[in-house]
Amino acid sequence: MNPTKKSSWRADKLASLGSSIFAEVNEWKQEALAAGRSIIDLSIGSPDRGPALDIREVLGQEALKEDNYTYPGTTGSVEFREQSAAWMKYRFGVQINPDNEILSLMGSQDGLSHLAQAICNPGDVAIVPNPGYPIYTGALAIAGVTPWYLPLREEHGFVPQLDLIPDEIWAKATFILLSFPGNPIAVKADAAFFEKLIHLAKKWDVLIVHDLAYSEMGFDGYRPMSILQIPEAIDIAVEFHSFSKSFNMAGCRIGFLTGNADVVRSLRDFKSNIDFGIFKPIQKAAVHALREAMSSTGEERGVASLYEHRRDLLIASLAEAGWVVPKPEATMFLWARLPEAFHDATWSSRRFARELLLDTGVAVIPGDAFGSEGEGYVRIALVQEESDLKAAAKRIGDFIRAKTVDLS
Repeated sequence: MNPTKKSSWRADKLASLGSSIFAEVNEWKQEALAAGRSIIDLSIGSPDRGPALDIREVLGQEALKEDNYTYPGTTGSVEFREQSAAWMKYRFGVQINPDNEILSLMGSQDGLSHLAQAICNPGDVAIVPNPGYPIYTGALAIAGVTPWYLPLREEHGFVPQLDLIPDEIWAKATFILLSFPGNPIAVKADAAFFEKLIHLAKKWDVLIVHDLAYSEMGFDGYRPMSILQIPEAIDIAVEFHSFSKSFNMAGCRIGFLTGNADVVRSLRDFKSNIDFGIFKPIQKAAVHALREAMSSTGEERGVASLYEHRRDLLIASLAEAGWVVPKPEATMFLWARLPEAFHDATWSSRRFARELLLDTGVAVIPGDAFGSEGEGYVRIALVQEESDLKAAAKRIGDFIRAKTVDLS
């Protein structure tokens, strides 16, 4: 090999993409299977049920039409954008221009992974939460943007403390990315928080990027709000929406960005160079899903009640097993501090998750996969039926009791 060239074809930036924990957990699963364990997978946040039958029927019918196999176009069909705008008005009372304030996406992660490349230059700064969904920082690494981590800590109820952001960071930042309710932590924001955030963002000319992938997964009467509900927020904010969790359409890969027209246009222009949009039948199915959500039976079809019930069942079962976990107010995840017996230097989140899986077959994600502030916690996904959740809680209880004896 030419000594002046690199020894491998791999970009240096890949080392900065964040944790490979999901691949690592898959390796642990194989070890557990080889040891004879049956797996109860509470690791990946992928819905275990499909979309409603009528959504699937629309998808199937549209897939049979020959004229749906041309390039669909990057911006999304007029029908999809108009229906998405109508849903924003119905759900949040927000008036959106479908011509220039909505962009279709191959899932919200598509937009999250590309936005920094569309609106930032290498060397720019972006403010992101810690812990946070891994693509938040992974996208910055790809774009050559420097992250500034805003800690989410238990003593503040995991609510971002905006006053902790130094003026020099506000002055440098291109955007701040937050999520309410979030992943891995279901933090709830109210209008007062959004108003303060918007005031600071306008003062420092910093774009707000709000990830609202879990808008339809609020519990106990809580309905997550859009930042665009705040007057004049559209001047300084954009928001991501997803069909993956709201309609169990994760494999369809569809969502949208809405908000500030200049930002929407920047992402549209970027994506027009790298893809040709979303398969037309999927857009048709998404339009149908939104229409049904706006019908009189829409609330009955929602996913929130399913996950609220699973949340209550698993938390009660874990409490019986000796592990008290706080109730999240939204999403499909529990964010759980390690049981008290494991609060010493020898037990990391990763060690706990690995040994739990190898010993019991129950898979969870260690909190440090979401950032340094996640150490000492694990994320548990509510993505199995009730019988499996009960079985998982029993196995976890047996594990905690056995390790507690070993540690005493």
